[in-house]
Amino acid sequence: MQSKIIKPDNQSHEGKKVQVEQMFDSIASRYDFLNHSLSLGIDKRWRKQTIASIGKKNPKRILDVATGTADLAIACLRLKPDSVIGIDISQNMLNVGVKKINDLGFSDKIKLMKGDSESLPFEDNTFDAITVAFGVRNFEHLDKGLKEIARVLKPGGELAVLEFSKPRSFPFKQLYNLYFINILPFFGKWISKNENAYAYLPESVKHFPDGEDFLKHLRLAGFADSKQQTLTFGICSLYNAIK
Repeated sequence: MQSKIIKPDNQSHEGKKVQVEQMFDSIASRYDFLNHSLSLGIDKRWRKQTIASIGKKNPKRILDVATGTADLAIACLRLKPDSVIGIDISQNMLNVGVKKINDLGFSDKIKLMKGDSESLPFEDNTFDAITVAFGVRNFEHLDKGLKEIARVLKPGGELAVLEFSKPRSFPFKQLYNLYFINILPFFGKWISKNENAYAYLPESVKHFPDGEDFLKHLRLAGFADSKQQTLTFGICSLYNAIK
């Protein structure tokens, strides 16, 4: 099952992975402000729901893939794990995350490292739980990334994926499209000073295999008991699956 590869700049000859790294490096200093303001703060509630969804098994070792500036990795501490590792392809995003973690006094609990989601530098069956927030859309090869996540997750461990999806009910679908396709890219470009980043966002969501299509990718990667919970009228979805 092959997903269409949507890149930040389709005119560039660079691969998606390189483009995504460069894009996030360029907007890292403004990412948190844009993320919280353009989502009207709803993203914080989505993260709480994501963490709650993996809390029943009291995971002790957690991996946050595509951790960015570490918001979800920090939120994982509510579960009182022994350790959290956040991995991301963008060093500038990680630098923002490291400062945030140090300022909060969490450096003994959270470690951030640069790495590729499609080639995770961990042994098989390492983590009790794995989270990904708004990151799987950015994988160059979705199935390869999901299989890597399955490889490093312990048998019985749980994956939680938070990702944008496409509302389908009237009138929210129409309002969402107006905001997401027209308003958000304009303000995102103006504030981030990046030509492509917030045009890439709606385009990547448009082509992402959400809902049942994404559940099929999870099953193909070796996950069982996969399920989807739509959030905020379908703007976002929380996917959970067990290895």
